Amino acid sequence: MSLVNEEFLKLPGSYLFSDIAKKVNTFKITHPKEDVIRLGIGDVTRPLPAASIEAMHKAVNDMTSKRTFHGYGPEQGYSFLISAIIKNDYQPRGIHLTPTEVFINDGAKSDTGNIGDILSHDNCIGVTDPIYPVYIDSNVMGGRAGVLQKSGKWSNITYMPCRGENNFIPAIPEKQIDIIYLCYPNNPTGTTLTKAELKKWVDYAIKNNAIIMFDSAYEAYIREDDVPHSIYEIKGAQKCAIEFRSFSKTAGFTGIRCGYTVVPKEVMATTLSGEKVSLNALWNRRQCTKFNGASYISQRGAEAIYTPEGKMQIKETIDYYMGNASVMKESLEAIGLQVYGGVNAPYIWIKTPDNTSSWKFFDQLLYECYVVTTPGVGFGPSGEGYIRLSAFGTREDTIEAMHRIQNKLL
Repeated sequence: MSLVNEEFLKLPGSYLFSDIAKKVNTFKITHPKEDVIRLGIGDVTRPLPAASIEAMHKAVNDMTSKRTFHGYGPEQGYSFLISAIIKNDYQPRGIHLTPTEVFINDGAKSDTGNIGDILSHDNCIGVTDPIYPVYIDSNVMGGRAGVLQKSGKWSNITYMPCRGENNFIPAIPEKQIDIIYLCYPNNPTGTTLTKAELKKWVDYAIKNNAIIMFDSAYEAYIREDDVPHSIYEIKGAQKCAIEFRSFSKTAGFTGIRCGYTVVPKEVMATTLSGEKVSLNALWNRRQCTKFNGASYISQRGAEAIYTPEGKMQIKETIDYYMGNASVMKESLEAIGLQVYGGVNAPYIWIKTPDNTSSWKFFDQLLYECYVVTTPGVGFGPSGEGYIRLSAFGTREDTIEAMHRIQNKLL
């Protein structure tokens, strides 16, 4: 008799964005003539950088010749991309990594979800709240979350609320946490931690032999000087932190699928008998067994963003999206809404007016303004009373959506 992994049965019936898609499809059926503007899901709309397109065309041509053909590549990624990452993303910030500490993947979502493969189900998990749902769902699948309570929280997960009342800065927990998930610049709130605030978490992790899972998928959007682009800018972080990076939002690779994870060799976990084990070696073993590497074509495209032309092109795209964020932030603040984010991240986090629930305000904006947002409660209990807007739309749609919301809420 075959048995199911019952941890999967604990998950809610559908993923947040699936629920949103169903609501939007229902609206479109009942309102077929209305022009719906989507500012919900964080997908990009600008074309890929020309440098990446040119590099990928060349990579495709490589596949036409026996001399330049590429079949299976290294599971850890090609050295040409790893070298470009270290040289451009880390060395200028005084961070020293070896090539074997960088692992190329098919997008950060995969690795943030799969990293639990090398960790015991007995670990205590801590998350900021609200949070990107994949962090929690993957730990539910791994048997670490416990049971879902009426409060919307999982019994074995420690939630660290981030709301306007505490300036979206999570408090250091009083209890022992073994695995800590931090995402900065934050999805969904668009807020950040300063170097001083992030140092508190590194110090906590070192003191408690904990590991920080640091998602910095939006680091390219940082504008302020005191906001770290990498957790490894903090002294000691290479002893306790794994960092996830993505080309999805940096270079528009949401449909190309390429990113990377940094697992320093100093990061250790402990066996039940007290033996220290390198997570770098375990992750390498996991990848060699369960992953065949990102495609040669996508990795050549990613390498191209580090050329002078590529850097200029992705800067133009990022500036475009942050221009959208400024339009949204200014427009919504002008009608008296409490607005967060949009300075160092492409997300706007809005306090709903008059204590309206997240889903009710979502419905109001959909049915009265024909604008799709994301209800904050979908990111966790502390997201109730907020909604998220994405700056990844077109400028025309962004301006039109703000006009509609202003006209309705004024």
